[in-house]
Amino acid sequence: MRYLFTATLLFASMVCNAQTDLRIYDIIKDVSAERIEADITTLAGFGTRNTFSDTISDTRGIGAARRWIKSKFENISASCNNCIDVFYQKDLVLAKGNDRVPMDTWVVNVVAIQKSKTGSNRYIIMSGDIDSRNSDGSNYTKDAPGANDNASGMAGAIEAASVLSKYQFDANIVYLGLSGEEQGLFGGAGFAQYAKEQEWDIIGVFNNDMIGNIKGVDGVISNVDFRIFSEPVPPTETEKQRKMRRFYGGEVDGISRQLARYVHKTTKTYMPEMNPMMIYRLDRFGRGGHHRSFNDLGYAGIRIMEAHENYTQQHQDIRTENGIEYGDKLKFVNFDYAKKLTAVNAINMASLAWAPAPPTDVAIGGIVEPAAKFKWSKSKNAVGYKIYWRDTTSPTWDYSRYVGDVSEFTLEGIVLDNFFFGIAAVGKDGHESVVAFPNAVFR
Repeated sequence: MRYLFTATLLFASMVCNAQTDLRIYDIIKDVSAERIEADITTLAGFGTRNTFSDTISDTRGIGAARRWIKSKFENISASCNNCIDVFYQKDLVLAKGNDRVPMDTWVVNVVAIQKSKTGSNRYIIMSGDIDSRNSDGSNYTKDAPGANDNASGMAGAIEAASVLSKYQFDANIVYLGLSGEEQGLFGGAGFAQYAKEQEWDIIGVFNNDMIGNIKGVDGVISNVDFRIFSEPVPPTETEKQRKMRRFYGGEVDGISRQLARYVHKTTKTYMPEMNPMMIYRLDRFGRGGHHRSFNDLGYAGIRIMEAHENYTQQHQDIRTENGIEYGDKLKFVNFDYAKKLTAVNAINMASLAWAPAPPTDVAIGGIVEPAAKFKWSKSKNAVGYKIYWRDTTSPTWDYSRYVGDVSEFTLEGIVLDNFFFGIAAVGKDGHESVVAFPNAVFR
C-alpha cells in the first residue's frame, strides 16, 4: 500500500508539473508555409469567390472554389484512412428583405469533421471564409481575389486538417469553410443552427478571418502580433446569471473570454515568440465575423486574426489611386505569418481535444472567511484539477494550484474579495480544459 501511495503521489506530481507535450512542438514544426501559399494562390486564382458568383465554371467563381476545397479535405481524409467526414451544408437565403442579397441564393458551406477516436459528442471548430468581395459586396462579376480576406483563413483550416489528421483525439475537430460572410454572416448562422440541431457539445469555435497581413495601414509592421477577439458573457445568459454577476463578479469571465485566455496561455507556453493580444470586444469596432453566429446561440467562440490591418487591401476594387495600390492581392500576403497563426490554431485545438471536459457545477464559498472554498462535479477522463485565480483587474489567470483528483478544496489564507477564481480539469498527458468560472455560491 505504501508503494502504491508513493506511486500515486509521483504520478500526481508529474501531471502537476507537466508544462509541455512534445507532440505540440511536432505540430508546430509540421505546419507548412509552402502548402499555405499554394492553397491561397489557388483560391485567389478563382478570380472572384463572391457569394453570388458563378457556380458552374471549374475555373472561376465560388462554385469552383468550394468544390476544390471539398476535394482538398477529401484527399486529406484518404491519407488518414477516411478519418474525416466531408460534406456540404447549405441554406437558402432569400433576396426579399435583404438589401445585400440581390437574388435568392444557396449559401453552401464545406464541412470536414475529423472523428473522435472515442465516439465523443464534443466538438472543436476552426473556420475560414470561402467568399470574397470587392468594393461592392453585391458585384459578383468583377474580380475579387480575396487573398488575405479570407483565402488566408481558409488555407489555414485546410493546413490544420493536413497536420492534425495524423493524430487521434478524444474530441471531434471540425475544419469549416463558411460562405455568405460578406453579406451578413449567413454561412455561420446556418451552420451554428445545424450544430445546435445535431446537439453538438461545442468546446469552442476558432474563427480565422484574415491571418496573412503583417503591415498595417498605419505603417506598423509585425509578424508576431495577433489579436484574439472575445465577447465578455454570452447573450443567452439568464436573468438569474446576470443578477449573480452583479454581486459575485464575472463581467469578463464568460465562456468565450475563457477560451481566449486558453489560447493566450497555450500560445505563450509553446510559441513564446508570438504576442497574442486579447481584445475585450466581440469583434472589431462596428464590424463582425462568423464566430458571432455561434456566440448568438450561446457557444464559446473567438476571432483569431492579424493585429495590423491594411484597409486599402480590404473590400476594394483592384486599382491604383494617388500612388496607392488597392485590392486584396496575393502579393500582400505574408505566408510565414499565416503559418504561425495556423500553428496557433492547431496547437490549441490539439490541446483542447486531448484534454478532458471542464468540471461542471463549480461552486465557490468562503464569504467573510480567510479561505476560498470550492466544490465541483468531476469530469470524465480527468486525473486531477487545478484551481486558478487572478487579481480582479488582470486579464489572465496568473496563479494556480494543482489539487489532485478531488471534488472540493479549500485555499487557506486567501480572501475571496480580492481575486477571481476558476477550476480546470487536467488529463493524463497534462493537457487542461478551459477554466470553468464558478456558477454557484455556498456557505
